[in-house]
Amino acid sequence: MKQPKQRTSSTAVPTMDAEAIRRALQRIAHEIIERNPQLTHVVLAGIPSRGVEIAQRIAAFIHQIRKINVETGVIDVAMHRDDVGTRFELPIVRESKLPLPLEERTVVVVDDVLYTGRTVRAAMDAINSFGRPSRIQLAVLIDRGHRELPIRPDYVGKNLPTSGNEKVKVQLQETDEKPDAVWLEREP
Repeated sequence: MKQPKQRTSSTAVPTMDAEAIRRALQRIAHEIIERNPQLTHVVLAGIPSRGVEIAQRIAAFIHQIRKINVETGVIDVAMHRDDVGTRFELPIVRESKLPLPLEERTVVVVDDVLYTGRTVRAAMDAINSFGRPSRIQLAVLIDRGHRELPIRPDYVGKNLPTSGNEKVKVQLQETDEKPDAVWLEREP
């Protein structure tokens, strides 16, 4: 695998380049197709900001493979987080947009990195404010472990075990205006 160029931090270690990300998302698209025979009932709901882009890319791969347009949406979790009152800064609230109704549909929550599981729990709360889907599944580009809640992804691009002093940074062309890459950064 061709490694992306090093970032400015000397403690950043590249773990995925653009091609590795593309392959991982294409594999996730195949897995979603296999587990969801009624693709017209699937909604890919991305968590802003990179989860939205990842959901759109997965939808495009599904279209390439099966010639079916899977609906995508945005599910903002800012006001559903359990730490909203303890943060130093107010969260940035974005508009959630989901194709309705959700009943009898499978909503696949899509995010870039899964860590404690608290963001996913907030996403499920937000989804339930729009309706009651028949199933909720989870797709992530990176699973770094360290769960605080009993949440497990259904689709994973890459398992990347980390320590407490490491962070996973995902950059995507559309959101960061830099080439796609995943970096593991070690804090001093």
